[in-house]
Amino acid sequence: MWIRLRRPPFRGTPRGLTAPPVLRALAAATGLFLGGCGTQQDTPPEDTPPDSTPAGDPNVLVGTFQVLLVPPVAASSGQSETPGYTTVVGKIYDGPSPSQIIWQQAAQGGDCELRTPRVPFCGTPCGGSAACVDDDKCQAYPTARAVGAIQVKGLRTASGATEFSMSPIANNYQPPASVSLPYPAFSEGEEIVLTAAGAYYPAFTLEGRGIAPLQLLDDSLTLQRGQPLALHWAPAGQTDVSTIHVKLDISHHGGTKGMIECDTADTGSLQLSAELVTQLLDLGVAGYPSILVTRRSVGSVTIAPGRVDLLVSSEVERAVIVPGVTSCGDNSDCPSGQTCQPDLTCG
Repeated sequence: MWIRLRRPPFRGTPRGLTAPPVLRALAAATGLFLGGCGTQQDTPPEDTPPDSTPAGDPNVLVGTFQVLLVPPVAASSGQSETPGYTTVVGKIYDGPSPSQIIWQQAAQGGDCELRTPRVPFCGTPCGGSAACVDDDKCQAYPTARAVGAIQVKGLRTASGATEFSMSPIANNYQPPASVSLPYPAFSEGEEIVLTAAGAYYPAFTLEGRGIAPLQLLDDSLTLQRGQPLALHWAPAGQTDVSTIHVKLDISHHGGTKGMIECDTADTGSLQLSAELVTQLLDLGVAGYPSILVTRRSVGSVTIAPGRVDLLVSSEVERAVIVPGVTSCGDNSDCPSGQTCQPDLTCG
């Protein structure tokens, strides 16, 4: 089954280090934002708190604050260098955000697993206020809530300050325009603290740790049947602070058929087994296959509706070479006699 999830193609060369797109950073930060346009967040409701605030379920994610390192982009093709910076964005909901795709484990090898998608079917449509999350099961989209002003400590601003405040705008949180955060805005292992004054939900504190910027050391990455894929990066100076997450998706532009995801220790290397690589290739390849490697540390707190995470991360996305596959944006990218197909491959 093809699951069509279109996105702009990643056009980085196998040797190039590419800054993560800001839009992806914003989407990842708010987490849960897979609810998309159906999420009840366009018009902020009056934040009248619930009558009681019982302990929530720490297994239910309802909010994320992401501190993301966006590396500089070197000058090329007449373009001047783009300086790096640090972003902070966050949002909290009154419940979990529904996902309309169920990812099922198809195989496992070491710290990695192959996942394939399943789209559930609801005989009775869920309407615009809910999503079909399993066969004949609808789940309502949550509502974004404010938690008052948030004091941020441990992030150095361009002016040298070590703390600043974020106020909610349409129940979204990010630094005010007067605050600029350099790359990086913290040192590895440095404590980062977010303290919410409280509004719809009572006051709480989130604590996290700074990480080192991720440096992927592989010049090129090639996927071949029967061959493992080895990844190498500069290991963390403090391996107890951060972990590594890997997402390998080679069919996205043709409609996702599967992906390999890994969570591993930040020790500098990881091998994706030949069996998993072969099974992923057998599911199908589309244009501009890529791998996303993320170093991250996570701190959490549980409030009434569930868990809120503080995610501190650094990402590197690289193009992946698949022998026999030529990626394209239009016919001019293809060899003579071939045309660019809907899945962005020449054929």
